[in-house]
Amino acid sequence: MPNLLGILETALYVDEFERACAFYEQVLGLNSIYRDARLCAYDVGGRGVLLLFLRGASLETMHMPGGTIPPHDGHGPVHMALSIAADELAAWEALLKDADIEIEGRTKWPRGGESIYFRDPDGHLLELATPGLWPGY
Repeated sequence: MPNLLGILETALYVDEFERACAFYEQVLGLNSIYRDARLCAYDVGGRGVLLLFLRGASLETMHMPGGTIPPHDGHGPVHMALSIAADELAAWEALLKDADIEIEGRTKWPRGGESIYFRDPDGHLLELATPGLWPGY
């Protein structure tokens, strides 16, 4: 069987595009690498791309110069975890507190990692996780 190399993109669907983009840029410090009326793509640590789609804006096939992208969309609060360095957890907690973002949960994992959980403006559950959550990470 051929090998998978990793997850390249993670997509979230948002109701208010400008509000969501401001959150991911201002609170999480992500930099946009592509933006149009229906999509904003963010580099995440040089290891992956977060795609924010305006909910409902990708329900038609997209015709591109190099081919087509089938329709897609999503509903409800989904979960996404972002990896952070263990020695930066306290700084992230302070940043979230300063931004009036409630930390809804905390977990200390058996392998030694630690996670904190909070929500974006669309109710998606975001996790910041230190090494040790999963084997090899």
